[in-house]
Amino acid sequence: MQDDVKKLIFSVFALFILVIVVWVGFVFFSGCGLSLNCEKGARIPERTPIPTLIPAALPVMQLSAEQPKVTCQIASVDLIGAWVSAGYSETEAFEFTDITGQSCTASFKNDVQPLLLEGNIWFTGAPACTTCHNATLNQETAGMDLSTYEGMLAGSRRTSADVMGNDIFGGGTWEASLLYKMLYLEKKMPQGRPEDSPAEGPIIFAGSAQAAE
Repeated sequence: MQDDVKKLIFSVFALFILVIVVWVGFVFFSGCGLSLNCEKGARIPERTPIPTLIPAALPVMQLSAEQPKVTCQIASVDLIGAWVSAGYSETEAFEFTDITGQSCTASFKNDVQPLLLEGNIWFTGAPACTTCHNATLNQETAGMDLSTYEGMLAGSRRTSADVMGNDIFGGGTWEASLLYKMLYLEKKMPQGRPEDSPAEGPIIFAGSAQAAE
């Protein structure tokens, strides 16, 4: 009789542990999926890669003076490249052609700079570029400050805030620039970028379509 009671107690206890394990597993899988970093639970920012593209076969919407301009779609690396090729001005607008063939206009402050200052853009869980490349100018981060326009102009491999470093814009030749090498050729930025991510970066909404003449 005593053995039966012990067996019953052990059975109830084992069942209780099993229920706890199943419940914890269900909660973890719901929040994290098959990943151990729980990226599914991360907050998605407003500026995020476009998951699907608008079919190119759709008719182009005609804009009138009363209608708001359509936001354009372009790969993030291509957007930065268009800005650099246009002279990388801090204030002047620059033009580019988006993935649907629209002629578009963008600016450094509204469209290019957020790609450096905001996280979770280049890939899920991506840190902002300025997490490493900021005014601290560490040797480990190439002595490069991407947190301000002035810092970008000052270049890389700087030893202090009052010295100029190496030009990261290639003198306006995008394919010769350090940014092109790091973003497109080697895909080293931002840190932790997956090897299978597209070299041109994620497709994003940027700029606005130019009004038809």
